[in-house]
Amino acid sequence: MKLFDDRWMRTQWPYGSGVWGKREWVAPDVSDEDIVSTSEGGTNVFWADRLGKEIGLRDLWIKLCGNSHTGSFKDLGMTVLVSVVRQAVRQGDLSARVLCCASTGDTSASLAAYGAAAGMPVAVLLPRGMVSAAQLVQPLAHGARVLALDTDFDGCMAIVKELARRGLVYLANSMNPLRIEGQKTVAIEIVQQFDWESPDWIILPSGNLGNAAALYAGFRMMLDLGLVARMPRLCVAQAERANPMYRAFVAGKTAVEPIHAETTLASAIQIGNPVSAPRAMAALKGMNGVVEQATEEELADACARADRTGLYTCPHTGVALACLFKLRSRGLVEPGQRVVVVSTANGLKFTEFKVGYHEGRLAGVQASRANAPVVMDADVERVAGAIEGIQRS
Repeated sequence: MKLFDDRWMRTQWPYGSGVWGKREWVAPDVSDEDIVSTSEGGTNVFWADRLGKEIGLRDLWIKLCGNSHTGSFKDLGMTVLVSVVRQAVRQGDLSARVLCCASTGDTSASLAAYGAAAGMPVAVLLPRGMVSAAQLVQPLAHGARVLALDTDFDGCMAIVKELARRGLVYLANSMNPLRIEGQKTVAIEIVQQFDWESPDWIILPSGNLGNAAALYAGFRMMLDLGLVARMPRLCVAQAERANPMYRAFVAGKTAVEPIHAETTLASAIQIGNPVSAPRAMAALKGMNGVVEQATEEELADACARADRTGLYTCPHTGVALACLFKLRSRGLVEPGQRVVVVSTANGLKFTEFKVGYHEGRLAGVQASRANAPVVMDADVERVAGAIEGIQRS
């Protein structure tokens, strides 16, 4: 604990990284020269005081994993994967040198950035027309070969798995355990930021379910080593239109059955056949967890509500917040409990979603908190009247 605290976000290489500051628990055999890092991790926990008070919680925090180099929590796992692969290639232990992933946006951005930093070729498979402009431009800018396929994420994933089986590419999706090793540091960071105490609840937006497995791995390790006295409870939050784990949970099943995921505003978790489902089921059991879902209107309104209190949330964080509101209204989350919502991506990646909400253009969403710009003549009296109206509201 003291070692990790002493290293926290230092300028000494590679300890500017929240992941590599815990290298003994992540990938201890990777040499300093092979580490590919962008100072990922070490993200702040935002005390959501105003939002918490609105829903009757005194201790609500948002872990802003999107405040990372490529704008999502994917960087935590990608730094480990690319570093290990870089070392394996240098040592002659790995022949497949093209890093490849299927993605709904964030994974492709992260893989492309780390591949570029390592000087390694990257190919990404995206479902055509299903990622935001900001997510699409990131791998393009980093020089990755971007293949936009006429299918959904699950179709892209099936192709990547076959390419890996043929030895043409090295698979970089979260079914690769190297990704989990990096992503589990979110759990360690959260505990470290609360003076080595576990929160009562973790609310986690989930699509491919690797993040649920990673969180459990981190908390399980700390519990086994005696660093924490208890596990937090876990809520896996899914969009109603892409909810295979929610369906399994409410049906009392121990296995997640694939579904066809429908189009959702939470595009990064629009996944019907999550590859990490078995590990996520183990996490749910180990953390006394629940699964909840959010409709399109609920997730959009949750984002707008949170933004009004100083946050700037991506639609996937909106899913998690909407599910938290439901747990709180049912009394499952209690007023005095410490709750941490994991925000998986930066809201700036989803400008179209934000603008669409405030202009009332999101299909099926009644934008009750819309705040469209007011257009008026450049007249000082009219402007003064509009500002006076703010004071009266």
